[in-house]
Amino acid sequence: MLQGIHHVAIIASDYTRSRRFYTEILGLRVIHEVYRQARDSWKLDLALPDGSQIELFSFPAPPPRPSRPEAQGLRHLAFRVDDLDAAVARLTAAGVDCEPIRVDEYTGKRFTFFADPDDLPLELYAV
Repeated sequence: MLQGIHHVAIIASDYTRSRRFYTEILGLRVIHEVYRQARDSWKLDLALPDGSQIELFSFPAPPPRPSRPEAQGLRHLAFRVDDLDAAVARLTAAGVDCEPIRVDEYTGKRFTFFADPDDLPLELYAV
């Protein structure tokens, strides 16, 4: 039945700023970008190395969504990384604040949280 996650869709408040964040800072590869005139909306398909994707959208005046603390809905988006310390160093060098690294009490794996330009909670999880 379910075989994995194909994509996660994100609506940005500032498309240009979020496009830069996901492509230049996080290093995701652009698959396809299109301006949808009927919706006055951009749609950007971004690839992760495992084949999953992020769809980044813009819409005129999207309503804000509460994200913290513990708001109902999607809690966060987590990315697998091989080298957590290197990933945190890269984000920090790009001006992205990361929370202190924690250890998952059940798996013993290390992880940390940071935020995208719209304060969407993102996680790096060491595998």
